[in-house]
Amino acid sequence: MTADFWAFEKGAIAKGYARIAGVDEAGRGPLAGPVISAAVILPPAFDTAGVNDSKQLTALQRERIYSRIYADAEAIGIGIVDAFEIDRINILQASLLSMVMAVENLRPRPEYLLIDGIYTISAEFPQQAIPKGDARSVSVAAASIVAKVTRDRLMQRYHEEYPEFGFDCHKGYATQVHRDAIACHGPCAIHRRSFRGVCEYLPCNGPTDGAPDV
Repeated sequence: MTADFWAFEKGAIAKGYARIAGVDEAGRGPLAGPVISAAVILPPAFDTAGVNDSKQLTALQRERIYSRIYADAEAIGIGIVDAFEIDRINILQASLLSMVMAVENLRPRPEYLLIDGIYTISAEFPQQAIPKGDARSVSVAAASIVAKVTRDRLMQRYHEEYPEFGFDCHKGYATQVHRDAIACHGPCAIHRRSFRGVCEYLPCNGPTDGAPDV
């Protein structure tokens, strides 16, 4: 975590912007399920205690901070791109699209965007891409937590529909248990058919350019 977790927000405020949204995604790597992004505008007095990159927190810690973010945030937007669209446009473009959708769902509208990673997005607002932003900006960290918890909850619901895959445990990531389930049962409707670990069990020639070897 950066020494000043508000440094990027303060920089935007110094440029004359008031509503700064942090934007991050969850679910680029899994073999199944959507990629989900969140955009979060925090009030200046937001208590940052415990807030960090979602990957550095336990599930219980994320749930607790998620509740606090929803209670205190000025605005939260969610963007979801499903497995079909991921296969159609590739995972990078799907991730960026989910970020655009999350920003579009913010009310009130943001004035400036802080985006995790090295890419900006197709949005009308001034913006800054921040490598490892979820560990450097409180707004981006909050977005990472909201995106992760939202996706985990959705994968829990998918587990009820497809219990044979164990989505409640691995959330669609390429664990050995998940790989074995795909080999045994074949892919289900929410599997990413362009990804290694899934495509091998379909009548296709191999993964597309957008499919990471996860």
